Amino acid sequence: MPAVVDPLPAPVGAARAPRATVALAPYRFDDLLFENDRIAHRIYGRALEKEQPPSSSGIDVWGKNVRWPFMERQLHGGDQHRYHGEGLDFFEVGTSRGGGGLGIWYDNKLWVSRNYRSYRILKNGPDVASFDVNYAAWPVDTARTVTETRRFTLPVGMNFTRMVSTMTSSRPGELIVGIGINKHAVSLTDIGTLVTDRARGRMTWWSGEEPDKGAMGVAVMVDPAAIVGFTQDFDNYLVLVRVTPGKPFVYYTGGAWSRGLDFHTKAEWQAYVNAQQPDFDPRR
Repeated sequence: MPAVVDPLPAPVGAARAPRATVALAPYRFDDLLFENDRIAHRIYGRALEKEQPPSSSGIDVWGKNVRWPFMERQLHGGDQHRYHGEGLDFFEVGTSRGGGGLGIWYDNKLWVSRNYRSYRILKNGPDVASFDVNYAAWPVDTARTVTETRRFTLPVGMNFTRMVSTMTSSRPGELIVGIGINKHAVSLTDIGTLVTDRARGRMTWWSGEEPDKGAMGVAVMVDPAAIVGFTQDFDNYLVLVRVTPGKPFVYYTGGAWSRGLDFHTKAEWQAYVNAQQPDFDPRR
């Protein structure tokens, strides 16, 4: 494990119980934090665009090695990038898609939204964290503008968040959505390894190992019937899917940390991803 720096005060009593949780962090430019007993994530609010332009609508992934929530306590301390005994954030998002963000693939380029504009928390644990997020209209070249509403659902006991996304478009016709993983998220020199499985609709990545921090794994699962193919740009590995504006579609994104409690190697992470049985019916 990394060396512990300024340990977080240990939670006591019920605060040590495993749970799924979602919280707004107004003290950190309106980050939305969501985690369960296995993995932790955040997405970025509009306030961050002014502080760290251009910011990103990608999804951040934090490693954790405790079963209880830790993100708020760590973020309140103002030093989330070092290890204080329970986890840390060393996954770089930048302007990439991070761990499972999306954009519109058009003319061999990914056109992405800015940070989320509004949110609504539906359930804050203990068994599931669920919330809706709206992204304001963004341009897809000069061809059209699109908007997105997305529901995030992270239950306890698993490493995957279920996404139900609904796009609108200023012009009719299908969209090609690219769902991405930042290939430079952990190291600029070792971009890790990627496994794609079109038949089962999976894209699995395991980063290079950082001596002080370990490795991160990310995976995206989509409906195989909707897949157009796989591609990449400078920042991201991408799986491309066909989407009809106004019709919700489902995908899953998940993460793992080699210094966490559940997966320590690329093989273990890949086996877990392969064993998943995702539900792509947006009505559920």
